[in-house]
Amino acid sequence: MPLLIAVVSLLGVLCLLTLVLTLGVIRRLREHTKLMDALYEAIDLMGGPPTGLATLGKGELVGDFAATTLDGDQVTRELLPEGAVVAFLSADCGGCRDQLPEIASWAAGQDRRQIVAVLDATSGDPEELVTALSPVAQVIVEDELTTVGRAFGLKVFPTFYQVSGEGRLLAVEGRISRLPVGSPA
Repeated sequence: MPLLIAVVSLLGVLCLLTLVLTLGVIRRLREHTKLMDALYEAIDLMGGPPTGLATLGKGELVGDFAATTLDGDQVTRELLPEGAVVAFLSADCGGCRDQLPEIASWAAGQDRRQIVAVLDATSGDPEELVTALSPVAQVIVEDELTTVGRAFGLKVFPTFYQVSGEGRLLAVEGRISRLPVGSPA
């Protein structure tokens, strides 16, 4: 019986220690998120894109491009409406998959014509992305991100752009929620 009490006590202490460590990690992650948000805000105040996301920055003109959505509609720089959001996602991108529920939820509360999802199909099957985004966005699947990706100066996935009616970049972010229009629905 004393052995059983000792084992149960030890197990209780280990559980308590694990709980304290877990709470410490969660607290540290929240601090890290606040620091990253502050960094993105500082970069935005300087007028440039978040480091490494794109070669084009706020205020720059998107290059010419022409693409066809899965619905057969044409999308060009001139056809993008004021405030349109263009999201570049890839099938093998962990950050893209992690943000997919947030992106789909946000886009569901928007006008579908305002959202363009450009999906890279070179490194995997984009079917999961297509299924999630087709009801809420205009979806373009490219075998090679040369046309639209180059026009936007894309460097990494995921990257989200907000564009003016004249084709100028209003914002470039690594998360949909950091765009001026990207607050959760």
